[in-house]
Amino acid sequence: MPDPVTSEPADVPADVPADVPADAIVDAIAAEPTGAAHPRYRRQPVSFVRRSARLTTAQRKAWDTRRDRYLVDVPRDVTVASVDPAWRLDPAQVFGRTAPLVVEIGSGQGEAIVAAAAAHPERDHLAVEVYTPGLAQTIVRAGHAGADPGRDGGAPGNELGNLRLVEADAAELLATALPEASVDELWVFFPDPWHKSRHQKRRLVTPAFAAVVARALRPGGVWRLATDWSHYADQMIEVLEASDDFRNAHGPGVRAPRFDGRVLTSFERKGSAAGRAATDLEYVRG
Repeated sequence: MPDPVTSEPADVPADVPADVPADAIVDAIAAEPTGAAHPRYRRQPVSFVRRSARLTTAQRKAWDTRRDRYLVDVPRDVTVASVDPAWRLDPAQVFGRTAPLVVEIGSGQGEAIVAAAAAHPERDHLAVEVYTPGLAQTIVRAGHAGADPGRDGGAPGNELGNLRLVEADAAELLATALPEASVDELWVFFPDPWHKSRHQKRRLVTPAFAAVVARALRPGGVWRLATDWSHYADQMIEVLEASDDFRNAHGPGVRAPRFDGRVLTSFERKGSAAGRAATDLEYVRG
């Protein structure tokens, strides 16, 4: 019997603690009734679970007062993180200039993308995330970006003109909204590993996802990946080595050295404390 299809999956009820594992939430959603009284929208599983959007005081203030500076308004399709397939995101219009574009998928708390935007004003940076508190925290960080971007230092109020945020399903954004060959670098750092075998179909890096990344990346553009789950690293390599659209920048099947632009995040520290070593990968669009 096929697994039930979830809508996005369904948003997590407000009383679910933030530290409940995503796979446990999906198991609970899968047990919910289906049918006409319980409509389900997506026909394919997605790689994320939208948790309740509880914001800290600082995040709420940033979200309420400064999100218009950073957040791109995305027309929706059928779900709250979907993208209207007729909508197009014009980077030159969004940023007010034409510059190399870096896109981070699953930008989390914004540590990597804010540091990059502060360190490289000559590039534009687009953070794609479905988790509202993560986007709000990215706005908090952006207001503190200063002379030491590795620590998000500087005085509050130093906004980043080369940073924008999108709250949306990345696969849909890459498939239809971004212009073809418009992205210079695409980052996927520490996507959800979905380590239980029954949930691994939800992993982000699949042949289908590689195809939409190839559509958005320019020829010679770079796809950087990192994970601290060795089996997921193996899957990433298998998917990308099999793709005609990409070549490994360091030789077939070879892991990359740590990317200098990937700052050490709190998430990676937790993995390291648990004994998991990070693997970096670097592939070039053909």
